This record gives sequence, C-alpha cells and structure tokens, in this order.
Amino acid sequence: MKYVIVLGDGMADEPIEALGGKTPLAYAKTPAMDRLSKKGEIGMVHTIPDGMKPGSDTANLSVLGYDPKIYYSGRSPLEALSIGVPMKDTDIAIRCNIVTISEDDVPFEEKTIIDHSSGEISTEDCAVLLDAVRKELENETFKFYVGTSYRHCLIWDKGSVVELTPPHDVLTQVIGQYLPKEEALREMMKKSYDILVNHPINVERKKQGLNPANCCWFWGAGTKPMLSSFEEKTGKKGMMVSAVDLLKGIAVGAGMGVVEVEGANGGLHTNYEGKVDAALKAITEDGYDFVYIHLEAPDEMGHQGSVERKVQAIEYLDSRVIGPVCEKLDALKEDYRMLILPDHPTPIRVRTHTADNVPYLLYDSTNPADHTWNYNEAEAKESGNFVAQGHKIIEHLFEK
Repeated sequence: MKYVIVLGDGMADEPIEALGGKTPLAYAKTPAMDRLSKKGEIGMVHTIPDGMKPGSDTANLSVLGYDPKIYYSGRSPLEALSIGVPMKDTDIAIRCNIVTISEDDVPFEEKTIIDHSSGEISTEDCAVLLDAVRKELENETFKFYVGTSYRHCLIWDKGSVVELTPPHDVLTQVIGQYLPKEEALREMMKKSYDILVNHPINVERKKQGLNPANCCWFWGAGTKPMLSSFEEKTGKKGMMVSAVDLLKGIAVGAGMGVVEVEGANGGLHTNYEGKVDAALKAITEDGYDFVYIHLEAPDEMGHQGSVERKVQAIEYLDSRVIGPVCEKLDALKEDYRMLILPDHPTPIRVRTHTADNVPYLLYDSTNPADHTWNYNEAEAKESGNFVAQGHKIIEHLFEK
C-alpha cells in the first residue's frame, strides 16, 4: 500500500457572493476530487489546536502527525532547517519577508503595507536585494540567509523569542503599530527600506508595473526545532514535495526525504507536472511508502484577495496534480490511499488565515465506497465525520 497526502494550502474558504454563495472549492471545476469523494470518505478536521495561531507551520505539523502543542518552536526555525542554516541552541531564527510598502512621502511608521510577497518576486532577484541589505546591516549578532522568492531568514545570535506580526495579517494597514518593539529589529526594517527603495531592481520593477520589494519584514521568531523521526513514529518512509522552505524544513527535521523540483516556486504558475513526476518517482521507484505533495498557490491567492485566481489554483490542483497522480497509480495497479485537504482556511474576505475546521477527503483504491457527495466545505460538514485532533488525521490515512 502506498500513501499520498495532497495539501492545498489555504484552500478552504467561506461562501462568496460573487460565486453564487459558494466557496471557491465548491465553485471550482474539480472532477478528479469529486470522483474520489464519491468513492471515498469526506469530513471535517480541526488542524489548529485551540489557543494557537492559525499558521501553515502549526497546521502542517498537525497534518503530518506532530501535535503542535508539543513540537512547535516557531515558524522560521523550520524554514532555517530547509535553507541549511546551522542553528545553535542559543540562536533565534526569524522569517525575513521582503515586502512592498507604500513609497509616499510620510515617516516610515506611517507607510502602508501593500503586498507581503512583492508580487511573488523571483528568488534570483530577491537574492540580489537581500545581498544589498546584508552588506549594510549584517554583523556578528544578525546574519541573513537566502530562502525562496520573498521568504528569507534572519538568525539572531543569543536573541529572544519576541512577539512579531505576520505581514499577511495586516495588509493595507499602516505599519507603525505592527513594527517590532525590539529596537534593533525595528531599526533594521527602517534601514532596509532606505537601502531597497531605489535599488535598480526595484526601479525596473516599478517601470514594469510590478510591486517593488522595498522593505524587510521580520516575523515568526523561534528556537531550534526538535522533531522526532517520521519513519520511527509512523513506520513509513516519507518524501516531501514542496516549493516552500517551511514544509521542506519540517521534512528535514522529521528525517523525511526532500526533493527539489526545478521551476517549483510556490505560486500559481509553479511546475505542477514536475511535482507530480517527483512524487510518483518517490513511491513507485525509490522505495518510499508515503509522499506529501504541498501546493502553496491557493493560500497565496487568498492573501491576494483574488477570487478568480484562487478558483484557478484549486482547478490546477485537481487537473494537474490529483488527476495525474491517480491515473498513474491506477495504471501501475498500485494499491494506494490518498488524503486531500487544506491545512487551514485563507478566506478571501479577510486575506489571512483562520482557525476554522477544514474539509478532508480520504480515498482507498482497494475499498471504493458509493456516495453522491462532492468534496467541499458544506458537504464535508454535512457528512458528520469529524476529526477533533488534527495530528491524528494521518493515523486515519495509515489505518491499513
């Protein structure tokens, strides 16, 4: 038996008037998921433990079977593992987004945050920008490391886990009240704007009508993570397929395999086919029992507040990932169980994460059921199936 999780990051949502009162998942054309749902089980799962913030970090730990109440030590340290940062026990890792803030002639504190991803800037361009910041601001206490696209890492030697605000939580708002209270971090953010605002890359981006990547934004502070081995915990040899450093870092910490897919960028136009090929190779040729295919695009489109692109992201997940994976495994006559779900909702209405329950779909190729339901939030809730502890959903997948 082979096992597959397909994780549509932030895919769950709320009913939207522009979609006729449907959610993007219910509105999207998803023939592969609807076919599997009729032959499988759907229900709701509570991925965010009560009292914890609804992030992809806590939620994906849950889906992989790690109780965030026990294993979570901060988001950025997990990303640091993926980047290959050699963290000491006394280090604090902090996410360093390069974001877009307004360039109007007002004090820094009165500027507005426009885009948490700087228009999904490429890793290549952002690495040049981060290098400019590094040359001016890096010292023995603070070290910068390049990640993917707009997502980078700051290591604070002998630092402390300070409260920091995720940029995607405060889009369109004036930034002053959300800046770090830690003076060194706040001053580096201010200086980064001065360094980046007229950088040649940003001058060119503005000429092209693109959002400039003009400010570092720090958030997600945490300590070196200590995850137990996934294989020892589950008895399954697992592979992670994701463009996102957070997911790759969780996998590294858990001793799972990580595959790098060329052209996978965490955006709407990622290399879906490359991800499918990598996942199938892992479980049909390379001896892996389990593969986790993570797609970031629904979450990014939710943060952008784009109904149309979120629907498109879900349709791509269905037609370019789920459909082809099932077709290939069926053609090879492989027995498999597939779990499809979001980690958390990213509703268009709020453009950030919420802690609401999310719908899951569990399909077993060896034991097809016969239902009339489709896979979406409303019908999953109506099914009556509910997993109250998100970190136990994987046990449901591995039941046979």
